[in-house]
Amino acid sequence: MNSTNDHKKGHVPLRVFIADDHPLMRLGLRLSLEQTQGIEVIGDANDGFSAVEKILANPPDVALMDVDMPGLSGIGAIRMLRKNLPDMVIIVLSTYNDDNFINQAMSAGADGYVLKGIGSDELANIILTMGNGTHMISPYLVNLTIDQDSQQKGKSNEQANLLTMREKELLHYLVDGKRSKDIANTLFISPETVKSHIKSIYRKLEVTNRVEALTIAKRKKIID
Repeated sequence: MNSTNDHKKGHVPLRVFIADDHPLMRLGLRLSLEQTQGIEVIGDANDGFSAVEKILANPPDVALMDVDMPGLSGIGAIRMLRKNLPDMVIIVLSTYNDDNFINQAMSAGADGYVLKGIGSDELANIILTMGNGTHMISPYLVNLTIDQDSQQKGKSNEQANLLTMREKELLHYLVDGKRSKDIANTLFISPETVKSHIKSIYRKLEVTNRVEALTIAKRKKIID
């Protein structure tokens, strides 16, 4: 990995890797970041397993990681990468300001958590600042702190926490009769990610189809 001093002197651009399952998001990020002086995008991946494999083979200075990907989630990828690359800066990119995702990202070892509504200039500024080893305060960086009280309240109802926030959200769309493709378009994620979540829902609820899943979810009061 390039040294922090070299980056600060401007001799070597920050090497950035993008992991996101949405092709347009990856392309947009690459095009915008490559126009920023001091940043070089060295690769991308559409799922957690590919991200880990490519990053370990050619470590970047900064990894932009979506938390919601098929196969190995971004959280799982962060956990694996943090063990092998303790000095690499990992910034989460997410569509939701969700306490569950934020807490998981922090526990896994993320350095920052940014919502996807951020502008390209501000994102580039965050990458350059954090990539150069400087702590920063930005209105676009979600505070990576764990609310102990909310965690304890969550533990008091194990049935309600059987599914993740995203899985509960998908269940509501399933109740409305939406197809996987429609759900993917609504949430700005890939159909493969939707299918991965649905499989996880079926596994956790120990069911084999949509009707059974909805019946069990209502019985356990996971959804209204």
